[in-house]
Amino acid sequence: MTVSIYEPDLGTPAPASGGAPVTLEINGLPVTVPEGTSVMRAAAEAGLSIPKLCATDSLDAFGSCRLCLVEIEGRRGYPASCTTPVADGMVVRTQSDRLAKLRRNVMELYISDHPLDCLTCSANGNCELQDMAGAVGLREVRYAPGENHLAAEVDDSNPYFQFDPSKCIVCSRCVRACDEVQGTLALTIDGRGFASMVSPSAHEPFAESECVSCGACVQACPTATLMEKSVVEKGQPERAVVTTCAYCGVGCSFRAELQGEEVVRMVPEKAGKANHGHSCVKGRFAWGYATHPDRITTPMIRRSIDEPWQEVSWEEAINYAAGEFRRLQAEHGRNAIGALTSSRCTNEETYLVQKLVRTAFGNNNVDTCARVCHSPTGYGLKATLGESAGTQDFDSVQQADVIFIIGANPTDAHPVFGSMMKQRLRDGAKLIVADPRTIELVRTPHIEAAHHLKLKPGTNVALLNALAHVVVTEGLVDEAFVAARCETESFAQWREFVARPENAPEQLSKVIGVPAETLRAAARLYATGGNAAIYYGLGVTEHSQGSTTVMAIANLAMATGNLGRPGVGVNPLRGQNNVQGSCDMGSFPHELPGYRHVSEPTTRLEFERAWGATLDPEPGFRVPNMLDAALAGQFHGLYLQGEDPVQSDPNTQHVQAALKAMQCVVVQDLFLNETAKYAHVFLPGASFLEKDGTFTNAERRISRVRRVMRPRAGKADWEVTVALAEALGQPMPYSHPGEIMDEIARLTPTFTGVSYARLDELGSIQWPCNDSAPVGTPIMHGESFVRGLGRFMLTAYVPTEERTSRKRPLLLTTGRILSQYNVGAQTRRTDNVHWHAEDRLEIHPSDAESRGIVDNDWVAVASRSGETTLRASVTERVQPGVVYTTFHHPVSGANVITTDNSDWATNCPEYKVTAVEVAKVMQPSEWQREYGEFTARQRAFLPDGNDKTPVTESDTSA
Repeated sequence: MTVSIYEPDLGTPAPASGGAPVTLEINGLPVTVPEGTSVMRAAAEAGLSIPKLCATDSLDAFGSCRLCLVEIEGRRGYPASCTTPVADGMVVRTQSDRLAKLRRNVMELYISDHPLDCLTCSANGNCELQDMAGAVGLREVRYAPGENHLAAEVDDSNPYFQFDPSKCIVCSRCVRACDEVQGTLALTIDGRGFASMVSPSAHEPFAESECVSCGACVQACPTATLMEKSVVEKGQPERAVVTTCAYCGVGCSFRAELQGEEVVRMVPEKAGKANHGHSCVKGRFAWGYATHPDRITTPMIRRSIDEPWQEVSWEEAINYAAGEFRRLQAEHGRNAIGALTSSRCTNEETYLVQKLVRTAFGNNNVDTCARVCHSPTGYGLKATLGESAGTQDFDSVQQADVIFIIGANPTDAHPVFGSMMKQRLRDGAKLIVADPRTIELVRTPHIEAAHHLKLKPGTNVALLNALAHVVVTEGLVDEAFVAARCETESFAQWREFVARPENAPEQLSKVIGVPAETLRAAARLYATGGNAAIYYGLGVTEHSQGSTTVMAIANLAMATGNLGRPGVGVNPLRGQNNVQGSCDMGSFPHELPGYRHVSEPTTRLEFERAWGATLDPEPGFRVPNMLDAALAGQFHGLYLQGEDPVQSDPNTQHVQAALKAMQCVVVQDLFLNETAKYAHVFLPGASFLEKDGTFTNAERRISRVRRVMRPRAGKADWEVTVALAEALGQPMPYSHPGEIMDEIARLTPTFTGVSYARLDELGSIQWPCNDSAPVGTPIMHGESFVRGLGRFMLTAYVPTEERTSRKRPLLLTTGRILSQYNVGAQTRRTDNVHWHAEDRLEIHPSDAESRGIVDNDWVAVASRSGETTLRASVTERVQPGVVYTTFHHPVSGANVITTDNSDWATNCPEYKVTAVEVAKVMQPSEWQREYGEFTARQRAFLPDGNDKTPVTESDTSA
């Protein structure tokens, strides 16, 4: 959907809530708008333009530029239209000789201290200052040359944008955007009067300041003061296509602005319902990987991983893969092969992969990366509430009075939603954080958590049971909600269970590592503070009791009545762009699309009729089963679309050994990722900029992905899967992804009302979308739970088997950082490496001192699974006894040391609790030396011209 390059700007935001209608007269025209609307916005909605510079509809009115002056009958002077609210019967004139003179005088002052280089300026053709000079009829500047800022030096320290203070008009839009939209407060107006200027905090260059490069300041700037370097280099774009970001689970809507098929910049769409015109450094700037020279764009095959790759045609590669899969099934049985779908790919592509497995492979051996991140969410929420997804939309947080974050770091992993959350906290909501580390939200400018529950890793269930104990024993249960909405018997059992003395904060305090009175105070705040919302992430799910923790969260929300309305809820923050969608599409071995079990005869018959194939009623292999079976000589072939288990799954050595044992590994990806080094067939993938489809974000929002350039390898991912299915004898006669979505809608009850036409009409849709909810469902479980009555589950705390000892006295936990993303395939191929060029190990000063470690030392981190080497960061962000690292760089080998412990219900790995020892070293680990040698050899096998990135700059998935 190509749209206009320039989004309309109505000058000021719409009123917070629709007030009573107000009718006024502007330039003789009657105008009716809601109470609280500014005169400027009312005029704009009536098609009347008032000159402005400091005003924009993404920021609160400021009233500093004095261009938007109007005349109002009965009022003295010339009020600013941006800060003047409408009133019934008001009579406004936006044009008169006096107003024209005042505006020209103001513009003369601006232009007298501004470079007159419009023809060579990067903003030429898209400069508000230039436009306003024309709008007010300015033809000359009467002021003689005098003191000015024209010689101010350009700050180009940021890799993505430059700051040219000579062009700054000190309108404060950038400062206000950093405050009101992003919430970082990294910019300020320094000095007064003529000496005033925009400055990053502490007068540092942009790249060294607190700026997080979200781009809000660049987007807000009305001149070329803050400008993307891509626009400076390439010039202004000529068209725009609306699409959806392919990074985290927030699902931001963007306008890809283009020259031909070349992306010039990505600009967050103001109409985007998940992001409302905001972005983070990744979505806004880190899209260059799509055209990176490391892209492999020609199919390749080889018979052994010890042989060079051969470039072949698409037809030869597909036929070779299909032939090998048929051979393996003929020799070893139907269950000898399987596939992994990707949360990086679209709903339509994921749907086709699981369909291929169930029809062409004839088994249910399909799994997805949600297995290793949010599978406990699906299990826990299905058991308690009846639906395997979060309950709210993101906007719901604006009505929360208490926000409880457990095992999540929104400002790093979900930064746009993190900014929304910060806005609400600055407006007065109270915050509870349960995290072993001091994440940013514990204390930021104007925000401080009421309670930081700095628990020991692995004790989530104990903590939630302690909170529930307080709720039950202090009479804080919402008895009316529970009686009306929940099962009587399961609630009675749960009440008796959590009320037991062993669940009291005083009893569990030493286990959790949080004082009993702090636990009691947090429980009281959550239960009595008004609307209370829980947000959680992988720090909840990636544990041996991940599913138990999710159920404990749902129990707490039900007991306090915090479900079914805005401002409350149970909200999993999904890690990848389409991890929700990959689950919805039937990527688990026991579930068909829509979370319906493969053993249900009626459901299976429906799919058999639609697909023209007989389906296996028995669940297939999960990822861990596939790997174990490969080592046992029972599983021989794997099709991976956009997945990289060698880097992303736990116990790397085990994954490597399993892949080596397979006879045909088919990888479909953008780059030679870590898993592709063990592959026999490489099928080039397509980036999100090269495909049509949909993503489903963490709030169940289905959004369109639209192609902005042709696939560099000639095929979109869905076309590759179709070709493979047809080579295996399974017809898939689709001509466009829209037809695939139509089939999904016919077979998936929660998607019944979804179509590309409907998505184009509404912008996006939150499932369930069907006859009873034709425009989608922002808030789930409004009148009743999906399962009918909510079910309370008993959540006994079972300590993890991963224990510290004298040999391994520290607990390692892992997480993400703002500038990098997941396994780093995309972000490491962008300038985001400026901020995070390597993974580091955070260690508390006391633990570092006792080991003779200082900041920047190389240290060995050893577990029972393996050993790797990282550079140390000595910091009090972690507590004594806990160390922390990220996993964005494959050479770091973070998963070399994670173990094979997993969640009891879903096999989700226990990434967050690994017993380790840390020691100062001078050389890399044995695994890292072997990794370097193996990677160098694999890259030497590539045909000339393909991926030759140095080993320390490795790659991964689509």
